[in-house]
Amino acid sequence: MSCEKWRALVTNGLRDVAIVGVGATPYYRRGESAPQTNTELAGKAILAACEDAGISVKDIDGFAYYSGAGAGYGETMDTATFMETLGIPEVTFSAALTSGGGGSAGAIGLARAAIVSGDAKVVVTVMALQQEKQRLGSVFAAAAPSPLNSFLQPSGLSGPGHLMSVMARRHMHMYGTTRDAFAEIAISSRQNALNRPKAMQRKPMTKEDYFNARMIAEPLCLFDFCLETEGAVAVITMAADRAKDTKQKPVPVVAVAHGGTKDWGRAFGWFGMPDETFASSGHAPIAKRLYAQSGLTASDIDVALLYDHFTPMVVMQLEDYGFCAKGEGGAFVESGAIRYDGGSIPVNTHGGQLSEAYIIGMTHIKEAVEQMRGTAINQVKDAEFALATGGPAALPVSGLILGRDA
Repeated sequence: MSCEKWRALVTNGLRDVAIVGVGATPYYRRGESAPQTNTELAGKAILAACEDAGISVKDIDGFAYYSGAGAGYGETMDTATFMETLGIPEVTFSAALTSGGGGSAGAIGLARAAIVSGDAKVVVTVMALQQEKQRLGSVFAAAAPSPLNSFLQPSGLSGPGHLMSVMARRHMHMYGTTRDAFAEIAISSRQNALNRPKAMQRKPMTKEDYFNARMIAEPLCLFDFCLETEGAVAVITMAADRAKDTKQKPVPVVAVAHGGTKDWGRAFGWFGMPDETFASSGHAPIAKRLYAQSGLTASDIDVALLYDHFTPMVVMQLEDYGFCAKGEGGAFVESGAIRYDGGSIPVNTHGGQLSEAYIIGMTHIKEAVEQMRGTAINQVKDAEFALATGGPAALPVSGLILGRDA
């Protein structure tokens, strides 16, 4: 390790809080987690995270949610219910970021805010997902008419994938990106999932498999879409000094940010934004803030857990986070740069939402923690910094850099 990188490892970034516990339920195909409820799934993940950290669930005094404390688009999570169910005696903080999966990484920042301000000492972030009442892929078609939906619904834009297909086509038009890049993302993610016992997709994928798959929202085929799965993941954060007394090696939060610009905020329902924003993931301002907080650059990131609800959004995030130049994401991916075995920046070493499971971004944070502990199944050798992202989605989008405990 160079002296410069060691100095960054020890001194750069926030490092005033750390993730000390992660827990997850098994992952299920859509409709197969019943008769469990969302509360039961979330509770099991929280208990698993507490066991991982070596603390009692009664130590939890804060909840930091995202997606408006929603569990998908048809369910909600309630702090009082968790307190009764799990026996938590008192909570001193409970808050949520708005919007959807774009806040997954940013929710760790919300936990940090509670801890640094003194409002809580042990904060859990949890996401549980069941899709029996509402499939996420048809959420806009199922919504009540509104000024926004009156544009989307008659246009056949019934779910997030349809909206992403428009943005993908724009990137292809502007920069010459081809479906070969999307295929490489799908194939690479699948390869990373093959040795993971909990992964929902463990059958190898060939390029022929990808191009023979049925088209869903042109140019996006079946394998460009994330999985429809169910389950829960929980993460526990506490102050860095207290974290040293927990069961696992603490994983410091080096940088975390959420937000975005007005142009991207309209991206999901209005396609009149400037080209620079249109063909992007909306993450450029988040990347700028993360790197400013940490003193790092893209070249310092060893593993990237990029929100992959749709393959083109991985291409655009690679550009927005500076792993390659704007418009060069397609060629960068096709070069093999994101491969776990031999790539310059391994991406979604757990299989991501395309092949492991879709729990609205939380599997990425879990993998980032395991990479920094050195316990990941597909461990990146000598990894010191991991990037995890939330979204592209309606604002806020978010990003998180975790570091190795010094």
